[in-house]
Amino acid sequence: MQQNPGGRTPSPRSLLLAEVAQATQRLADAGVPSPRFDAEELAAFVHGVKRGELHLVKDADFDARYWEAVARREAREPLQHITGRAFFRYLELQVGPGVFVPRPETESVVGWAIDAVRAMDVVEPLIVDLCSGSGAIALAMAQEVPRSRVHAVELSEDALVWTRRNAEGTRVTVHHGDALTALPELDGQVDLVISNPPYIPLTEWEYVAPEARDHDPEMALFSGEDGLDVIRGIERTAHRLLRPGGLVVVEHADTQGGQVPWIFNEEAGWTDAADHPDLNNRPRFATARKATP
Repeated sequence: MQQNPGGRTPSPRSLLLAEVAQATQRLADAGVPSPRFDAEELAAFVHGVKRGELHLVKDADFDARYWEAVARREAREPLQHITGRAFFRYLELQVGPGVFVPRPETESVVGWAIDAVRAMDVVEPLIVDLCSGSGAIALAMAQEVPRSRVHAVELSEDALVWTRRNAEGTRVTVHHGDALTALPELDGQVDLVISNPPYIPLTEWEYVAPEARDHDPEMALFSGEDGLDVIRGIERTAHRLLRPGGLVVVEHADTQGGQVPWIFNEEAGWTDAADHPDLNNRPRFATARKATP
């Protein structure tokens, strides 16, 4: 066998890495958007290591259940449902059937909100997360704004199981309720209302990625003919909950840029309504400030 210049015999490629390469091709052929990442993440999950440690798995320790996981992902079952976990900012969340899987684009929404709350001259800011789902937004706000008081509101009983599971042992208070009528006891006291509500128009059902359309709950996806029904309701709830000068932050589809700020208009009691881009420079969320009398 030919040796390398250092005189050491190069180690052969591990069985697991070879299988990951095959899995990557299978997932790519199935239309999975991030085939290499998903193939590696599934391998790491099945073998109980980090993605950067796959090369350390011995050939004798290769677990054939890897191909069961790959087949599920090939069928466009969400990666997070297979592994049971989703990563969001600095959090690792438990997710599964019945709850919306948090997306990376929402991280920029939360980042803006965290900066805005930190800039407030408030010792213990009061924050409400409407349509909380897995609790990703509420938990990130609580973690990164240490003295905040955070309330998470979720209507779906199936999703609420995951909200409560993720919030257990944290400072987040979870409420089972409708975002449109939630928390009347906090009227006029809240510093920031934030939400990633359903916003897909019913007419666009066929264009939604299979991972979302076939596995995320419909309640978390669709909102009327133009996708803005729930956001219109959240505008009224946010105005009721916020103190004068308080802020609202609402995620929306990149095709709804320009439409959502108009919902938070001066006639409805708002100022400074604006749209903001995500990391891909697509319009992703709207913000507004409750007008002072």
